[in-house]
Amino acid sequence: MPTAPHAAAPRGRTPSPRQRGRRWGEHGLAWAFLLPSLVVFALFIGYPLGRTLYLSAHANDLFGAPSKYVGLKHYTDLLSSADFADTLLTTALFTLLTVVPGVLGALVLVLLLENRIRGVRLLRSAFALPFAFSVASASVVFAVFYNPASGVLNGLLSQVGLGPIGWLTDSRYALVSVAATTVWMNLGYNVLVLSAGIGSIPTEIVEAARLDGASGLRLARSITVPMLGPNLFFLTVVSTVHSLQSFGQIHILTKGGPDSSTKTLVYSVYEKAFAYGSSDFGRASAQAVVLLLVVLACTAVQFGVLERKVHYA
Repeated sequence: MPTAPHAAAPRGRTPSPRQRGRRWGEHGLAWAFLLPSLVVFALFIGYPLGRTLYLSAHANDLFGAPSKYVGLKHYTDLLSSADFADTLLTTALFTLLTVVPGVLGALVLVLLLENRIRGVRLLRSAFALPFAFSVASASVVFAVFYNPASGVLNGLLSQVGLGPIGWLTDSRYALVSVAATTVWMNLGYNVLVLSAGIGSIPTEIVEAARLDGASGLRLARSITVPMLGPNLFFLTVVSTVHSLQSFGQIHILTKGGPDSSTKTLVYSVYEKAFAYGSSDFGRASAQAVVLLLVVLACTAVQFGVLERKVHYA
């Protein structure tokens, strides 16, 4: 039986110089294709991460330049700081208030839009519209809504005899108000992803369920939602990472106030490094490393728990 002209040398036999040269050529070609991606990764991921770790282990002068090696002192100071504990708690609450309503709200809307009603295409476009807004423009719009003197929300409350509420100036409502803005901003993307997921469900499965008498909530619970498991898992992971990294709406609406009630971990990094003339890059970098660890931990837990449930559903 004829052998292939480029067959590898049998096991136990030394490759010929021609085979070794061809193997090195293949490896070189593979590295040549990988090189652009490796360069981009090193410049935009590797170097910033390494620089952050370096700064977190050093104190700095008034201009932010590293001046003295302090090891893990910044991390131990964070762990013993009550303010940092409050910041972590605020970050966790903000993430919970944005991820759960954002994903579940989009799921409810998509299931309602599956009903055969007039103008359903117009409604889908309307619910996907927030995806077209930037963080800055959406935050400015909601700042107008939340205005204590002339805002729409307090105007509606006055119509039913209720007093005005300081949506962004009262620590009891500020975090919820910023979270509601974030949910609205993410709603369009979530609706688009889940609508695409519903569109990919085989019609044969849905028709077979309808023939068995499934409809309405039973059809959604037994067929639609389980089939949307991968999409829901994807949105949960992406929404969690996005919420942990949220900055723009917090900066525009509350600047971390009032009384630090909306100061998340990302905003705390900004305050330490840049706000009010500060240049404490050492402590800011330590907080940034903690944020990275929190994101990695949340992602690992979600992949370990939710992905397994989706896989075995």
